Amino acid sequence: MSESVEVYADGAALAEAVAEQLITRAWSAIAARGRFSIGLSGGSTPRGLFEMLAHEPYAPRLDWSKIHVFWGDERSVPPDDPDSNYGMAREALLSYVPLPEENVYRMRGELPPAEAADQYEQVLRDFFADQKPRFDLLLQGMGDDGHTASLFPHTKGLRERNRWVIPNYVPKLDTWRITLTVTAINAAREVIFMVSGAGKAKALHDVIEGPHQPETLPSQFVAPANGEVVWMVDEAAASLLRRH
Repeated sequence: MSESVEVYADGAALAEAVAEQLITRAWSAIAARGRFSIGLSGGSTPRGLFEMLAHEPYAPRLDWSKIHVFWGDERSVPPDDPDSNYGMAREALLSYVPLPEENVYRMRGELPPAEAADQYEQVLRDFFADQKPRFDLLLQGMGDDGHTASLFPHTKGLRERNRWVIPNYVPKLDTWRITLTVTAINAAREVIFMVSGAGKAKALHDVIEGPHQPETLPSQFVAPANGEVVWMVDEAAASLLRRH
């Protein structure tokens, strides 16, 4: 695995940089394999990126017919709920671009969590022909507690190594989430962590430069054996990094 940290002045500069990286990776994947598979994250940080990709000058630079969109996790809510990760992506990006409906693979948060996870794992197995879920790019966020996707500190889902998608109960939120597992995330060709804001500074420092304690800081589990991790962060989030 290779890992790098890239720091940008602010959230807008960060979103522009991630957009450029995504476009580059998309064309590379399409040239090599005829399609580009991407897993999107939820939360507030990627929304600006999605809105950027939805419009000029970025949207026309992508061949949307060859892009396949997945999600890293989902809340246990219907797609039209304000908390839905899919719903946010649809509102900010998907409703604006000529992405074929059959190329959108949402997690069905309206189903019972175990059923939704089983169904999504089958979707991935069908798409990747039962090989490892080798996403061309996974966009990951990181919470101020060091979680990523819906792999929260000290939750049972952190220890799952056989499944690709699981229901994960999050006690501190008293809710179920549907999430990719460590195994699925670490099968990706590239993982981009997009992290913004001073509120993430301590967690970012602890994950990148602190002791290895992934049960407490689940983002430390992300280490693709045959892939790349790129931390793309803004100045505020990077403020406590020694290497910054």
